[in-house]
Amino acid sequence: MINQVTLVGRLTKDPELRVTTEGSSVVNIILAVNRNYRNQKGEIDADFVQCTIWRKNAENLSLYCKKGTLIGLMGRIQTRTYESEDGRKYVTEVIAESVRFLEGKRNQVANVEKEVLQT
Repeated sequence: MINQVTLVGRLTKDPELRVTTEGSSVVNIILAVNRNYRNQKGEIDADFVQCTIWRKNAENLSLYCKKGTLIGLMGRIQTRTYESEDGRKYVTEVIAESVRFLEGKRNQVANVEKEVLQT
């Protein structure tokens, strides 16, 4: 069977590193991935993909990346379910196996400045 995903997108918020009770580092992010076409209004829509990054990749992501950083990742799709007060919940996420930082620190600063100017 093949279960392989490659995504390139921007972080929707600053990554927050957590450590499990077993001592493994983990970061959960949402990656905004632009679609390859424009909608009827001429705008580019994006998909927001839940991703989980483990161990050293998680530590590096939390150290060197922040909201708006462009990254690429390769991984696999994983599904799970859990029970909540509202009933059974289904989660589909990408478990990252490798992560690449796709822009230098200078570009990150420029993107943040541009975002501040737009608000």
